[in-house]
Amino acid sequence: MYPIHVAIYEDNDKLRSLLEMLIGNTEGLILKGSYANCSNIYWDIRHYKPHVIVMDIDMPEVNGIEGIRIVKEYDVSIRVLMHTVFDDDEKLFTCLSNGADGYLLKKDTSMHLIQSIMDVYEGGGPMSPGVARKVLQTFHQPLRTSSEYNVTPRERQVLELLAKGYTYRMIGIEFSISIETVRRHLKNIYQKLHVQCGPEAVAKAIREKIIQA
Repeated sequence: MYPIHVAIYEDNDKLRSLLEMLIGNTEGLILKGSYANCSNIYWDIRHYKPHVIVMDIDMPEVNGIEGIRIVKEYDVSIRVLMHTVFDDDEKLFTCLSNGADGYLLKKDTSMHLIQSIMDVYEGGGPMSPGVARKVLQTFHQPLRTSSEYNVTPRERQVLELLAKGYTYRMIGIEFSISIETVRRHLKNIYQKLHVQCGPEAVAKAIREKIIQA
């Protein structure tokens, strides 16, 4: 599993230096690059091959939202963890729609960043508690039938656990199935919902009232 290769995209010089120190001094993590914007992100990821990217949103020249799109078009397996001050719905769901794998507010950095990097690498979809509450409050409405998307009861259960931040391994343990079976369920879910990753599937399932997180 380890080490996890991590890249940082953050335009605040002081914060970027702090993140470099935090990640560089954490056992099991290797810093593969640190940048002020996404201008050269295609070249960066081709040459340094990070497993996880810690991505700001508001950066000059090429911002984090465009950065996610470039990363996922090149290699969907690279995990992108948003690290931002923005908790509004528009930026949250734009990031998830572009393929972001997690969404962490900067105010939660000291408590959650390292664990979130590890979680997102293992297949989880970490979100700050405030972001998760906002999603639930915004989309807390009665469930509707999932027949439009042909989501099975088991697939809905997988989605519900994914929404709670469960990793593939934890979902497998919960249902006494292998990780490969979990992956197969998720592949089917992604195809049915026309999405590319877990957080995007959760976001769409909540928006479409298929699940309540």
